[in-house]
Amino acid sequence: MTHTWTGRVGLVIVALMMIVIVLGPVLAPHDPNELAAGLPLAPPGRGFVLGNDNLGRDVWSRFLSGGRMVLLVPLAAVGLATISGGFLGMTCGYIGGALDAVVARVFDILLTLPPLLIALAVIAGFGSSTAVLVLTIALIFAPQIGRVARGTTLAVVSSDYVQAARARGERRVTIVVREIAPNIVAPVVSDLALRVTYGVIFVATLNFLGLGAQPPSPDWGLSIAQNLAYVQVQPYASLAPVVGVAALSVGLNLMADSMVRYVSHDGMKDSML
Repeated sequence: MTHTWTGRVGLVIVALMMIVIVLGPVLAPHDPNELAAGLPLAPPGRGFVLGNDNLGRDVWSRFLSGGRMVLLVPLAAVGLATISGGFLGMTCGYIGGALDAVVARVFDILLTLPPLLIALAVIAGFGSSTAVLVLTIALIFAPQIGRVARGTTLAVVSSDYVQAARARGERRVTIVVREIAPNIVAPVVSDLALRVTYGVIFVATLNFLGLGAQPPSPDWGLSIAQNLAYVQVQPYASLAPVVGVAALSVGLNLMADSMVRYVSHDGMKDSML
């Protein structure tokens, strides 16, 4: 991802945001949930770098403490979706037949459903805990990742090394894990990078709508919603988390774009050879 300038810029942005997300709660000068730490809607000054929100809480401290859920939930969800959807897509693509046709149609049906509708249905039934959010986003991403894994598997299933493994009498699971997975990892990983970017935006959106993090959490998406009505009086309370979500999304997207270009460039070279 560092072979292009966009990839390097994205890596720097993501590294800076990771420092903020990991070390931010330790570096926060105030308790992010402390009420009346300063005057409500006060501008920057008097020991408050970005001023105070409508409840007098320190905006800077809430910004430093509010990014973990926006990043960790998408990472966990994409990992779970990769394990479930990716493995299912590879296995069905290798086996083929009726099982592959049924799973492919299930993927198609799930992909026709709006992601927000799926999230609303799951959260309405099971609540808005972190675990539910992870499972919800994994359910949304699993068919997408599964289709990519299935398509790349179909492209390599007739290769010589797969046929040789079959001739040796290796089990199907062994062939999928040892022979197919390493040879489709490049396009799958580049797709996963994009999924993480989508996940960051989706989690921030759910929190903004009140379907994820709940008060008094300093989460960035929730902070945007809580302070949007006061943007003309105290813009930093809503702009700070907006910048956080935007910077993280842009950085991840630049890295993903660089990875996609790298994979595509390698694919073109292989085809020429």
